[in-house]
Amino acid sequence: MPRVFFNGQAMVGGPFHPSVAEMLIGPVRTAPGYRFFSLDDVCPGLLADPSVDTAIEGELYEVPLEHLRDVILPGEPRTLELGVIELADGSACLSMVLARGELERGVHQEITAFGGWRAYLATLGRTA
Repeated sequence: MPRVFFNGQAMVGGPFHPSVAEMLIGPVRTAPGYRFFSLDDVCPGLLADPSVDTAIEGELYEVPLEHLRDVILPGEPRTLELGVIELADGSACLSMVLARGELERGVHQEITAFGGWRAYLATLGRTA
C-alpha cells in the first residue's frame, strides 16, 4: 500500500483528517532539502530544493490507491501535484508538492522557516 506524507489539512486535527484517520502511521519529517509554501493560508506546498538544509514536519499514512484517486486527489488545489519525496529515514513516499511553474508565479508565501504547517498556523492564531 502506498505511503503518503501529509503536511497540511489531512493531519490530525485538520478538516480532512477524518478521511484518512484510520490510515495514520505516525509523525515524520522530510529529509533536509525542502522549501515550504503557504497557498493562500489554506494549505501548504512542498518544493524540493537541495540548496536548503530544511526538513518539514508532517505525518505518514498508508493510503490505498483507490482512496488516493477517488477521495484525496479530487480535493487538492491545482497549485499542487502528486510527487515523490524523501523522508528523514531515507525512504521515499508520495506527497503533494508545489506544481511545476507555481514558484515562478511568485504568489505563494514561503514559510520554510516555520518547519511545518501547524507552527505557521499558530502565528495566524489558527490550529490545524
